[in-house]
Amino acid sequence: MMKIKLLFLLMTATLSMSAQDKLFTLEDLNFGGNNYRNMQPENMWLAWWGDQLIRTDVEECYLVDKKTGKEKVLFTLNDINKWAKGSNTKQVRYLHSATFPYADKSIVAVNNGQATLHIDFKTHQIVWQDSISKKQARDWNKVSKATAYVDDYQLYVVDGDGKKHQLSTDGSREIVYGQSVHRNEFGIDKGTFWNPNGQRLAFYRMDQSMVTDYPQVDIFPREATYEPDKYPMAGMTSHVVTVGIYDLNTNKTVYLKTPKGSECGDSVETSTPVYFTNISWSPDGKTIYMFELNRDQNDCRLVSYDATTGKRIAELYRETSKKYVEPMHPIVFLPWDDTKFIMQSQRDGYNHLYLYNNKGELLSQLTKGQWVVEDMVGFNKKDKSIIIVSNEANPIQRNIYSVSTQTGKRTQLDNGRGSHRAELSESGLYLVDRYTEPDVPRNIDVASTQTKKATRLLTAKDPWEGYQQPIFESGSIKAADGKTDLFYRMVKPHDFDATKKYPTVVYVYGGPHAHNVEAAWHWYSRTWETYMAQKGYVLFILDNRGSENRGLEFEQATFRQLGQVEMQDQMKGVEYLKSLPYVDADKLGVHGWSFGGFMTISLMLNYPDVFKVAVAGGPVIDWKWYEVMYGERYMDTPQQNPEGYAKASLIDKAKNLKGKLQIITGYNDNTVVPQHCLSFLNACIKAGTQPDFFAYPGEEHNMRGHASVHLHERITQYFEDYLK
Repeated sequence: MMKIKLLFLLMTATLSMSAQDKLFTLEDLNFGGNNYRNMQPENMWLAWWGDQLIRTDVEECYLVDKKTGKEKVLFTLNDINKWAKGSNTKQVRYLHSATFPYADKSIVAVNNGQATLHIDFKTHQIVWQDSISKKQARDWNKVSKATAYVDDYQLYVVDGDGKKHQLSTDGSREIVYGQSVHRNEFGIDKGTFWNPNGQRLAFYRMDQSMVTDYPQVDIFPREATYEPDKYPMAGMTSHVVTVGIYDLNTNKTVYLKTPKGSECGDSVETSTPVYFTNISWSPDGKTIYMFELNRDQNDCRLVSYDATTGKRIAELYRETSKKYVEPMHPIVFLPWDDTKFIMQSQRDGYNHLYLYNNKGELLSQLTKGQWVVEDMVGFNKKDKSIIIVSNEANPIQRNIYSVSTQTGKRTQLDNGRGSHRAELSESGLYLVDRYTEPDVPRNIDVASTQTKKATRLLTAKDPWEGYQQPIFESGSIKAADGKTDLFYRMVKPHDFDATKKYPTVVYVYGGPHAHNVEAAWHWYSRTWETYMAQKGYVLFILDNRGSENRGLEFEQATFRQLGQVEMQDQMKGVEYLKSLPYVDADKLGVHGWSFGGFMTISLMLNYPDVFKVAVAGGPVIDWKWYEVMYGERYMDTPQQNPEGYAKASLIDKAKNLKGKLQIITGYNDNTVVPQHCLSFLNACIKAGTQPDFFAYPGEEHNMRGHASVHLHERITQYFEDYLK
């Protein structure tokens, strides 16, 4: 009996040790992997029904008690399909994407892939449905129930009674209606905008017939076919955008009488209209507002237009800069006062909230300080406050605050740590707080925005429990200017030994509108870093000047000289790494994608004796081949800034390559077009240097699906082959 018991204890100990020694694979860690979902922290789908909180699952919807977190079934998937029976539509397959559009009505909106159904879950009846859910750029208004959409390049509206209205006849690949314009810059992510009552639709019309085609090729047919992209490069002819207003009542369209680029102080030789962005409506639906930006992107104006005639009413605000102005958010009117609106601006050096009246008069600056409002979530209508997310507490945190529109007083609504995302109820009295901390995979609370009392809905377990987890650390160093704090993340092997020397890889992005270090789970680490740490590497990730959420001076330090200040800061990171006894300074690698690919090759060629191995994905090689809006914002045009373009270009530096460099691209990349990589390879041939090159046929800027697993195995193997 004693032998059996001892054997059992030995087996248990062995199994326990084995469980703690589980190794990750890319199928676990990469988003394209077959086990990736199981390795993510537990989550839940939640939706607001007015101020009632609903948990939407695959087969049930639950009403959640906000005080206790207890749930009761509201209806099931079987209920929905039973109530929808006889509607001549397919069955609904899941409920997790269900929404509740009306606070005062027991209506759930579900989609079966063929139609959107509105079902009254108290009377058990379909009260409304459409049949256009598969159409492109679909935009529905809950008041009029009218839907705008694009089909075969043409823009249509189907009104609430199902009557179809065709708004365009000349739509084509060259004349684009109702979709994003200006290559999704300036916060643009759609092309149609309903007024509040759904009787008028503002929409973009983009004429890109004058824009040069980039010659993409589809290699998969028996005979490869030509599939060109419209791609306006910096300093070259761009597209022309106009804004139309369609009136459902009159069935007529007028176009806003907007100025041309030359009327807005443009100094760029190619005459184009200004950029139009952040379209919004007055509460009465009669006036339209938008920001207009000249092509130089240094003169921004908030302008109002009469939605009936298209005539310009007034310029309400103007902001200029010696570098650039970047409008990213539409104005938002106060729900309790139709004469006042909130505008976001970086005019004082940091993104903050300003209260204006509809005459364009500044009433007050509501937030102020050396920190950034990262998100304006919505309004608490009862106490007339705004709910925001900012990094006031710490540059790498995201915390939720309430801001009084009367006094500007801020009240913190979360625990003061970590990285928080907020989802506000209709009245603004409650919010769902989803957050993580460096050692917290995910927590979800529902909280009162007035009392701050919170109820825990979910405490996610560590999905990596039982695996050999690396060590995640964060800290800060000084930038190359000697005064600015830069934040870094370091990832070390699970069995890290400070007496040993480790090959070290610098992962870099470094460009605008992105950051790599955040007080989130694992300090916001990319899972590939875990895979590399498991193989015995130290990973180092630094947010240099030029990255986001640190204010204008920090972000604009790179103006007209992309890559230069960023490299200086990254080399300060390298200097710090070399001071660490466990970093093998003879085995330094660097890797990045897109802007990070540009940074990777820049570092490899400008500091050829520092980095031994590099892998650059989708890299910009010369900014003259990048698109107009982004390129000209940060670099001006090649004609205006020849020195800056020459300094940033990697073509003439191909001769500097000493170590091992692999370049990877999507063969059909329409963001950083293949001309970049191919031109660099040609320069290397002329210089006699030997980079390696790999292309993914049919893939665009980022590898999709399981191709991403293949990509990251390839990146890893390159370091395994040449850095260790």
